[in-house]
Amino acid sequence: LFPGVRQAQWLTKTKLVEGLPPAVQGIMDNPAHGLRELEERAKHAVSHARLWDTAEAAPRREQYCPVLFENLMHICRLMSGKYPSLTKRMLARNCRIAATWERESILLQVRGLSGILMNSMTPIPPVASKEEILATKEHVLETFYPIAPTIDLQEVNVYKELNDTGQCFGDGYPYSHPHTLFFLESANVRTDRFRPEQLRAKMLMFAFGNALAKAKALHGNDPKVLEQPVVVQSVGTDGQLFQFMVFQLNTTDLVSNDGVKNLVWIDSDQSLYEKAQCVPEVKKRVVTKPAGIFGFQPDTFKKFLALYLHGTV
Repeated sequence: LFPGVRQAQWLTKTKLVEGLPPAVQGIMDNPAHGLRELEERAKHAVSHARLWDTAEAAPRREQYCPVLFENLMHICRLMSGKYPSLTKRMLARNCRIAATWERESILLQVRGLSGILMNSMTPIPPVASKEEILATKEHVLETFYPIAPTIDLQEVNVYKELNDTGQCFGDGYPYSHPHTLFFLESANVRTDRFRPEQLRAKMLMFAFGNALAKAKALHGNDPKVLEQPVVVQSVGTDGQLFQFMVFQLNTTDLVSNDGVKNLVWIDSDQSLYEKAQCVPEVKKRVVTKPAGIFGFQPDTFKKFLALYLHGTV
């Protein structure tokens, strides 16, 4: 998506809200959850991924990005001792999503690998109130006239309109609710990675696709405003910079620009740490910056953990 999130908003009939929703912010700000006590573990997670996990002078992104993700997820799982319901989660990889909808007179489909998907036995409660949902009727979606909003989308022949929440899940799968999608942009060459704006657009499209497929599985294919909105979160990272997103599907009536809109909260470009000094910096035979130094940003870690806890605490 060349225009990024703006185009994804039109395709998904979505209103953007900057920052994280109050429900997630409240988890971060509540000292009872003990997020601050895990900051030292998070620092060690960064050190392990960036400084200790390789014999090379500087680890490659394709190596340290997934290692950092696994380290952070391990810290998140430690919270299950305090909140046992966190054990009712399952992490699935290489799952495919398919969701089809009509926008104005255009048939659209999002289909493909939806990152690493964390599923839950229970859905995330709606983060916007009924009043906030109804207020979206007044929101005017941005258009790209005279450019078509589908200008850079791939045109294909659709022989079957699929709405599938994941080909790796069978009937009766207990972890049936999509919770959070994780996208790792770990390519070592910059041109092979999504730029942050395009990554956020991808995150929005796949969060929407998972929510729409789930809504249709629960409520059928008839377009309608949902009594119980579907919430799906998304986290994207290149191993240093993080993108956080909470998407709420309020309606499956997507043809017209009128009426209730969907909602997305985005917190962009949050750095977990500043440049990691893998090798010492030497000037005139004097070490000016020793190896092992990095500027840790605890708030970014707290946001990652708060999204993991959301829907449980």
